[in-house]
Amino acid sequence: MAYMFVSVVCDLGGEDSRAAVYGLLPQYGFEKVQRACFESVRASDKQVAALKRDIDKVTDYYDTVRIYQYPVDGRLAISILKENRWKRVVVRAPSELGPSEKAPPAKAASKAPHKA
Repeated sequence: MAYMFVSVVCDLGGEDSRAAVYGLLPQYGFEKVQRACFESVRASDKQVAALKRDIDKVTDYYDTVRIYQYPVDGRLAISILKENRWKRVVVRAPSELGPSEKAPPAKAASKAPHKA
């Protein structure tokens, strides 16, 4: 079984949602590291999928939850629950980007003298 680092960041609209989600996360092995941030270094894909289902059951339209997972196929995956819908973004390394996707080079700073 492959483990990954997972961070869960919560922006919960109500006290009921907050109590329910904050109660769920330790059951999955997450530790609170900041006010609304929980982390685990031993989460599995199955665990994260089950956690998402359980979070769905206790949150409402106004709650937002972000789950950061690394590595997922060698990349960073971010799952976002917003307005009762999960969306997932997979972040690629700059070396994986095609030529048209790379950022343009930064412009060189002007060396013109300052006028006082």
